Amino acid sequence: MANVDAKLVKELRDITGAGFMDCKKALLATDGNIEAAIEEMRKSGALKAAKKASRTAAEGIIACARKDNVAVMVEVNSETDFAAKNAEFVDFANKVAQIALDNDIADIEALKAAKYDDKQTVAEALTALIAKIGENLNVRRIVRMQGDNLGVYVHSNKHIGVIVALKGADAETAKNVAMHVCASKPDFVHPEDVSADVVEHERQIQIEIAVNSGKPKEIAEKMVAGRMKKFTGEVSLTGQPFVMDPNVTVGEMLKSKGADAEAFVRLEVGEGIEKKADDFAAEVQAQIAASKK
Repeated sequence: MANVDAKLVKELRDITGAGFMDCKKALLATDGNIEAAIEEMRKSGALKAAKKASRTAAEGIIACARKDNVAVMVEVNSETDFAAKNAEFVDFANKVAQIALDNDIADIEALKAAKYDDKQTVAEALTALIAKIGENLNVRRIVRMQGDNLGVYVHSNKHIGVIVALKGADAETAKNVAMHVCASKPDFVHPEDVSADVVEHERQIQIEIAVNSGKPKEIAEKMVAGRMKKFTGEVSLTGQPFVMDPNVTVGEMLKSKGADAEAFVRLEVGEGIEKKADDFAAEVQAQIAASKK
């Protein structure tokens, strides 16, 4: 079968909940036979993967690959930390990062469509791994950075990864700054990079705090004016006390080496994913009630 009717694909998607490409592939392989296509998807693991897709995958690891002046990080998620420590899961994540690096990929959809090996794409390899491990898995994010002096650091638990680009300095300094970003979690590179909107938002919060503590508003505003400079330093990389020597800021440390920070990216597993809080007591009560029917 050379092509497949879009209505058939939609019908199969409605039945299985699987993705468009998985449904189309199964229908092409079975000459448009819906029942045969479902069996095909069961064999390939696509159907099992589709059933797990609605489950929250907020655990996982950050994998990194680097060559010369280019580095790539990817976040690959699982449902549990146990699965994230599975050797096949870790190998998959590391290979996906290397594929992204080798093929100049910086887009998550392009990464999923890339060849994983001679037989399958990254997306297809992911589907097979979902069927094998038994959890919902996802290749969620990718970051690619290029620079003259890159510092790369992945925390020992693989939950946080950082790439830092410096102008000047050496490889050891770059890695140390990446470790600082991992620990201190800055939002901006330099204090002057903090947007006026962010500063104003914080200023209003601090004024409200001061007023609620009993200070007159005009005094509160004067107090907060000095606080804002400190605030922009606290949220910026070069304004923060350097974790390896808190007596100097990161900016001062870099300046002593004739260097400066240009950019950084920090990825933390699961950030931004809403995790469902399970009510164990309610679940037990529901099971008891069901058993009495």
